[in-house]
Amino acid sequence: MLESLHIENMAVISRLDVDFSNGLSVITGETGSGKSVMIDSLAFLLGGKPARELVRTGEEIATVSGIFTDVGEGCLAYLRAMGIAAEEELFVQRTLTADGKVKSRLNGRVIPQTMLKELAGYLVSIHGQNDNQMLLRRETQAKLLDAVAVFGEDLADYSKLYAELRRVKEALSGLRRDSAEANRLRDILTFQIGEIDAAKLKAGEEEELLARRTKLQNAEKIAKQAEFTYRVLYGSEKGSAALILERASQAMRQLASVIPDVAEAAEKLMNMRYEVEDIANTARDLAEDTEGDPTAALNRVEGRLDTITKLRRKYGEDIPAILAFRAEAVAKLSALEHSDEEEERLRAELADLEKKVRALSIRLHAARVTAAEQISRKVQGELAFLDMPSVRFDILVKETDRFTATGNDEVVFLIATNPGEPLAPLDKIASGGELARIMLALRSVLNDRDGVATAVFDEVDTGISGKTARKIGIKLAAIAKNTQVLCITHSAQIASLATAHYKIAKYEENARAFTTVTPLDEAGRVAEVARILGGLSVTQTQSDAAREMIEEGKEYR
Repeated sequence: MLESLHIENMAVISRLDVDFSNGLSVITGETGSGKSVMIDSLAFLLGGKPARELVRTGEEIATVSGIFTDVGEGCLAYLRAMGIAAEEELFVQRTLTADGKVKSRLNGRVIPQTMLKELAGYLVSIHGQNDNQMLLRRETQAKLLDAVAVFGEDLADYSKLYAELRRVKEALSGLRRDSAEANRLRDILTFQIGEIDAAKLKAGEEEELLARRTKLQNAEKIAKQAEFTYRVLYGSEKGSAALILERASQAMRQLASVIPDVAEAAEKLMNMRYEVEDIANTARDLAEDTEGDPTAALNRVEGRLDTITKLRRKYGEDIPAILAFRAEAVAKLSALEHSDEEEERLRAELADLEKKVRALSIRLHAARVTAAEQISRKVQGELAFLDMPSVRFDILVKETDRFTATGNDEVVFLIATNPGEPLAPLDKIASGGELARIMLALRSVLNDRDGVATAVFDEVDTGISGKTARKIGIKLAAIAKNTQVLCITHSAQIASLATAHYKIAKYEENARAFTTVTPLDEAGRVAEVARILGGLSVTQTQSDAAREMIEEGKEYR
C-alpha cells in the first residue's frame, strides 16, 4: 500500500506531505485547488512521462517520493529477478528538472524508467478519465481476463515453450539469412587452411632457420677461422699446441724419476693435450661443414623465412599461433559444412515445440473461456447495481493463428448499452461515463486478484449524481476492504463513505499560489460533505444531511 506521499515544487504545490491508511481514502476540494496536480505527481512517480511545465515557476527541480509497504509476492519476485534486494518497504523517488531531465531511484538506487514502470504495475493502478481509455485496448482487456483465469502451471509452461520456440525460429532464420555469407566464409576458410597446410610448418622451425641463416651469412669467416684454429691446435707436425703439450708432458715424466711430485703435473699436461685435440676436431668439423653452394642455401633459407613471415602477418605472431588459427578455421569450416544437418535438427525441434505450444494454447483458451463466462456474469450484476440494468456485457475469447507469449487468443470486451442492440466491441459504443462504471465493475470483480495493493480513482463520479453516485461509493468501499483505495471526488455521496477524508485547498501568499492537504476529523468531514452538498453557503439542514450520510456510510466499511 501507499503509506506516504511527498510532493515538492510541482505546479501549485510547493511542499506537500500526506500519510495514507488502509481502506477508502477520499480527497476533495474546490476546482483548481490542486487535485489533478496531486494525481499527475503520483502518475509521474510511477513512471509516467512528465511535462517540464510541472516544475513550479522559479524552481530548478521538482521531487515526488512515496513509501510503499506490505508489497506483494509478485513485486518481491520481480525485484529479485532484477537483482535488487527484495524488501517489503520500498522508497521510490523521482525528480524532474526545469530543463526536463528525470532521475528515478528505488531505495536510493538509480533505476531506469522502464524498470520503474514495470515495478509500478505491482504497486498502484490509476483509473482516471484518460486511464479508463486503456480499457478500450485489447491488450488491457486480455490482462484483466488473465487476472481471473485459473491456469495452474499451464501459462508459465506455455511461456517457457514459446520463448524456446522463438529462439529456434530465430536460429532457423539466421541460417537462411546467412546462407550467402556462409558460402563466402566457407571459401575464405578453405583458402586459409590450404595456405597454411601448403607451408607445412613445424614447431621450432623458425628458430632453426634464423640460426642457420646467421651461419650461412658468415660461412666464409667460419671456415677460415675454424681452419686456422685446427691448424694451430693440431694440424702442424712441428709446432702445434697438441704436440707441444705432449712433449712437455713427456719431459715432466722423465723428471718424475728424480722428483716424484712432478708426475701429477705431467698428467695434467697430457689431459690438456687431449682437450686441445677435442677442440681442434670441433674446429675441423666447422671448417668442413659447408654447403656445396652457401649462397643458394642462404636463398632457400631466406625464402622459407619469407613464407613464414607472410603467414605471421595474416594468422598469428609465431608458428604456434598460426597453427592454432588453422585449428579454429577447421572447426568453423566443419560447423559450416554441417549447417544443413543443423537446419534439419532445428526444423525437427521447431515441429515438436509447435505441437506442444498448440496443445497448451488449447488449455489456456479453455481456462479463458471459463473465466470470461464468470466475469461477464458478475460484471452484468455489478453494472445493474450501478444503475446500468439494460447494459449487456460479454467477453469474446477467439482463437487465432497468431501465437504470442500468452497464447493465441484474441480477447474482446463486448457491450450493448440499450435493449435490442447487438453486442459490439467496447471501443465502438461506450461513453466516458459508461467506461468509468465498467472499469469500477471490473475492479469489483477482480478485487485484489491482479496483485495491485493500491487503486486510485480520479473523478470516477464524473457525469453522475444522487443514487448512482452513492452506489459507486458503496462499490469503492467494498473494493477497499481488500485493496487500498484513493479516490478524487466531487460527490458527497462518495465522500461520506470514506474511512479517511483529506481536503485539498489552494491559497495565495505574496502573489504565489500554494496548495495544502489536511486530514479531516469527524467535524471537518461533516463540514466538507456539507460544503459539497450546499450552494452559496452551508445551512444547518445540509450539515445534518452530511452527518447522516457519514453515519450511514459506516455500515459499508
